[in-house]
This record gives sequence, structure tokens and C-alpha cells, in this order.
Amino acid sequence: MKHTLISSPLQGFTDFRFRNAFQQFFDGMDIFYAPYIRFNGKMEIKSVYQKDLQLKNNNTLTVIPQVMTCNADEFIFAANYVLSLGYKELNWNLGCPYPMVTNKGMGSGLIADPEKIDRILDRVHSETNIVVSMKMRMGYEHCGEILHAFPVLEKYPIKNVGIHTRIGKQLYKGGVDLEGFQKCIDSTNLKLYFNGDITTVARFEEMAARFPSIDHWMLGRGLIADPFLPSMIKNQTHEYPDNRMEIFSKYHDTLFSACEQKLTGEKAVIRKMLSYWEYFAATFPNAKREIKKLTKVKKFVDYDDAVRAVLECEVAAVN
Repeated sequence: MKHTLISSPLQGFTDFRFRNAFQQFFDGMDIFYAPYIRFNGKMEIKSVYQKDLQLKNNNTLTVIPQVMTCNADEFIFAANYVLSLGYKELNWNLGCPYPMVTNKGMGSGLIADPEKIDRILDRVHSETNIVVSMKMRMGYEHCGEILHAFPVLEKYPIKNVGIHTRIGKQLYKGGVDLEGFQKCIDSTNLKLYFNGDITTVARFEEMAARFPSIDHWMLGRGLIADPFLPSMIKNQTHEYPDNRMEIFSKYHDTLFSACEQKLTGEKAVIRKMLSYWEYFAATFPNAKREIKKLTKVKKFVDYDDAVRAVLECEVAAVN
């Protein structure tokens, strides 16, 4: 079976700068979901979203925009905007687990309200030509919530439903619900994608064997932590390339330069890069002491030295 790999959008991490840096040095990813558009009470597309979706910033990528809303007017506004840019599809985020979102009835906080989902989808499909896909969780309070939403989704030409196999209240804690995902497969004819804790080739192979009908897989935190993962999955190998650290170093420096262009001041850039290192650290198990030192730097020169120390330590450990 041919497997399609999709980047799950992580707000603050997977913008066009990340996507282009990844695409320059790695392969294996077929589709990137852009981090969600959100309105915050104003019917306008913020400049940060506009820049992220500009075609000139995504000309080597297959990108699908995403919207976070519980309001039909906002959904339609976003749909018309992305259509004007040339996009054909808009993904609806019903997966975000954070209380600042769910307390407003958005993200995974909306899954338990099928009637509202129905009203919104009815208007979107009646008033626009956008293709709608979904990003969901199993529910917010319990995994059965998504099962009650399926009959509503099946009324519409929903392209696919990517399911993060946790409930919203878990955030990213605890294990994924594989039995719950199987119930989803058994309960609907909708095209489903699997998302949740695919961080190694072995884990992917385990999930592919467990769910043989699934051929689309979303990588989120695992993609940020290990940019080699998609190509290793596609090439069915557990081995990194011999020049792994050389490739990663060039990728890191490209991402660093992109952050420099976006942010002002050494502290802001370093803070942003350290947020990536919270994920990168998982794939540098032999450099824990060096990574701890890295998290304490304040100046570019010290940051650069600390990163080189991490890479050199990992190379020495492997050799």
C-alpha cells in the first residue's frame, strides 16, 4: 500500500518558514496543513495568516489552509479568502485541545455539539464552493463524542477526517486510544487519517499493521522532533543517513536564519529556537548535558557554540 504523509499543523511551529526549511533538506512529506486562521472577533485575515498562505511562500509545497471557528460567517469568510488565493480546500480544526479555545466552543470543544456542526457545514456548503476536510479529536470529554458527529459529517461531501487519537481533556498527555480509533473505522465510511504519537519508523509500522485500511498518516510533534522520519518511513528504513548531522546542521541554520528574519533581538530568536529544541532533544539522546547547557544561553555566539557541542557529542557517541 502506498502511504501518504501529512504534516499536522502546530501553531507557532509549522509556518511557511518551517515548511520551506524542511522541504529544502528533507523529503517524504506529501501534504502540509497550515496552522489555523482564527478571527478573535474581527472579520479580517491577520497579516501573519496572509503571509503564511501567500502562494509565493509555498510554491514548492502542497499546502492546505485551516480555520479555527465555531461561526458560519467566519468559516465562509475564510473559505472565500483562501479561494481567492487559488486554494480549493479548507480544513476545519475541531481538534485543538487547549482550554482557551475549547472554552469558547471551538476546536475539540465543538465535537460534542453535532447540531451546531451541522448548521455550520450546511451554510458553508450552500454558500461556497470550498472543499471541506476535518481535523478532529475523539472528543473533548470522552471518545464517544466523535461517533455522534459522524452522521452529521456523512451528510456532506467531507473530503477526509484526520483524527488525533486522544480526547481534548488529555491535551498531549497519556496514551492514544487505539481501540477508539478502530471504533471510528467501524462506524463510518468517511475517509479517515490517523494522527497520534508517530515518532519512529517502528511506531509507524506498528500502526500501519494494526490499521491496514488507513493509508494517510499525520505527523505532528514527531515531524518537528525528527525531520528525517518521513523519508525513513517512505524508504522503509530504520537507519539514518551517514551524514545525518551535516544535514541537520544545515537545516537548523536555515531555520535559525528564518527566525532571525521574523523576530527582533537575540533573546526572541533564541527563545524561538529553544522551543524547537524541546522537540529536537528527543533525537539527541546522547547529548542531554549539552542540551541542558544550550537551554541557558542568552547570546547568539553562545547559542552557536552550544549547538555545535550538541552535534559533536552525538556524532562522537554514534561513532
